[in-house]
Order: sequence, then C-alpha cells, then structure tokens
Amino acid sequence: MITVVGCDGSPLPQRAVDRLSAAVLVAGGRRHLEAVRPPAHVRQVVMGDVAAALDAVDAAAGFGAVVLASGDPGFFGILRALRERGHAPEVLPAVSSVAGAFARVGLPWDDVVVVSAHGRDPRVAVNACRAMAKTAVLTGPGCGPAELAAALSGWPRTLYVAERLGYPDERVTRCTPSEAAGRAWAEPNVVLAVREPSPSAVRPHNQPAAPPRTWAGDETYHHRAGMITKWEVRAVALARLRPTLGTLVWDVGAGSGAVGIECAAHHAAVIAIERDPAACDLIRRNAGEAGVRVVEASAPEAFADLPDPDAVFVGGGGLKALTGVLARRPETVVATYAAVDRVATARRLLSEAGYAVEGGQLAVSRFAGLPGDSFRLDAQNPVFLLTGSRT
Repeated sequence: MITVVGCDGSPLPQRAVDRLSAAVLVAGGRRHLEAVRPPAHVRQVVMGDVAAALDAVDAAAGFGAVVLASGDPGFFGILRALRERGHAPEVLPAVSSVAGAFARVGLPWDDVVVVSAHGRDPRVAVNACRAMAKTAVLTGPGCGPAELAAALSGWPRTLYVAERLGYPDERVTRCTPSEAAGRAWAEPNVVLAVREPSPSAVRPHNQPAAPPRTWAGDETYHHRAGMITKWEVRAVALARLRPTLGTLVWDVGAGSGAVGIECAAHHAAVIAIERDPAACDLIRRNAGEAGVRVVEASAPEAFADLPDPDAVFVGGGGLKALTGVLARRPETVVATYAAVDRVATARRLLSEAGYAVEGGQLAVSRFAGLPGDSFRLDAQNPVFLLTGSRT
C-alpha cells in the first residue's frame, strides 16, 4: 500500500502518523523528511532523482510506503506520476500552496487560473498572467518571481509573492512587477498576479469566463466610418490565429481592436498596436475589462520593445508592418488586404520568410430587408486573407 501525505507546515493528522509508523519506506524532499522526522526503523529516500525514488516506492509498495509531498499531492503534485505507474494510493492532502497564499492575503480564489512554470515552457505562465484577471503561478527554475515580474512590464498587475509558506520564516509581499523584478526571493514560493478591476466592472459570475458563444456583431464595437474587420472576416481570422490560454497575440494596425478583443475573449494575452491616438481611445473603450494592452505607436518601430508573439494579425500598417512581423518569427501570421496589388507581394514575403502560405478572397453578401417581409443580398467589399504557418 502507498500513502501520499501532504505537508504544509502543520502537524500531521493521526492517520498520517500511523501510516509512517507502519511503513518500511518513506520518500520525499529533504525538507519534508527533516520536518516530519520518520521513525528510525523506516528507510528514507530523498526525492532528488524523482524516477529513482519512485522505483524504490514501487519495490516497497506491497510492504507499506509513504510519499511526502507539498500541500495537496493531487494539485500539480506527485499523485499524477504515481497513477501513471499503475498505483492507486491513499491520499492525505494538506493545504495547497495556492490555497495557502490566497488565504494569507485574504482573497477569494474561486475565480483564479492556476498555471505551473516548473519544468514547463515559462511563456505559457507569463501569457496567462498577461491575459487573466487573477492568476496563480507555481514557479520554477528560470521563471521565479523576478523573471515573471520582468515579463509583466507594461501590464498593470498587483503581485503577491508568498515565500516559504508553512515555515517559521514565511513571508507574503504585495508589490508591483517593477518592484518584484529587482530583488531576490526565497524558495519555495508561489506568485499571485491580480488585475485590479475598475470601479464600474461587473462580475456576473465567480469563475473565469468561457469563450463567447456567438460572434460579436460589428455594431458591438465603436469604430470610425466602418473601419472595422467585419465579423465574417474575424471568424476566419480567429480560426487561423487559434488564440488560447498561454499564447500571446499581436493585433497590428488594430483600428477598432475587434480582432484582438475577441482573441482576449478566448483567454489569449493580447497587444493591440495602433498609431492613431483616436483609434487607441476606441480600442480602450471597446476592450473594457478584457485586459488588452494598447501600444500607441507605428509598426514596425513599435515592435522593438514588445515580447515575442505566438500569433499575429496584421490588419493595418501595410507591407512594412508585415515585414517587421516576419522578423520576429511568430508561429502564425494572418494578414488581410483590401487592395489587390498588395496580395502577391504579401504572399511572396511570407513564403520567402519560410512560412507555408494559404489564402483566398472572402466575399460576403448579407441579408438586407425589403418591403413585404422579403430580403435581398447586400454585397460587402471583398477581403483577401493570407495565413502563414511557420515551417
């Protein structure tokens, strides 16, 4: 039998003490073993090499083995690895580090997105913090509080860094990203990134919003003289951009910001780049609480100080903007053009940059009412849409 015991600095429950007394082997991190102090007759295995430690647990499973883990073993913990080895262990959880951190700062966490940067691509954790209103990050090598905070420069966030929870010297610090980026932090730690809502923000539910069930019509957005990517084109563009949690999308020549805002509704982090100050004001009005970062500058000059995107929508800025985007090598580029003469050059630029290119013309006719409860077809201006996928 294998029992997994969670440790959060509190005294172990009696059942966990009984399992330790009856075990022939206990495996865990050095700090957990030192804190728990298993009985002298129990063999101890330090879980530095996780695979080797689990091999020892496998061998002792029939005689009684205990695995010590941080907090809740089923929450980004060792339980998954044990299940993958065919075990169905007894689990005695403690308070997870995320629950503990939110408890320390007195914030509810039923609306939090939890991501791990431990042994994973840190960009996913960073982009989740950029996109979501409330995120908890289980930090890891190369993506600790300082690195995470540095990557959040330009995004208005309040950070709570919880260090060494459950230890006598535990500490929780409230700070800005710039403050967090300039100092060292004790391990282990967890970071909470919170976007403070505006006073007028309405939260109809207490969980992260699901993606929209329908496409927003053009009338949903403030725009000038019809300068907006029509909803039919947005639908195709989003299908190609594939925005999702953990990705970063640039909306270049954003105009009304409609494409970027709908990417944000699918939980992608979004930067809208627009040179016109009046258009930037429209984007901010349209975005509301969507968390879109607006950069008021011309493309491609604006790109220099921005983090690398996963996908880019080029709705404005012309071929010069497209060339600048391609220099940053995103996985996906989607570009739209109304002018026929730009399409061949854009296709060539994508191809020469090593992208597999697809595209076509989108020509839509909408229903328009006629007297007598009849209707006609109202043709919209055709748009050329090109998609480049990095090969």
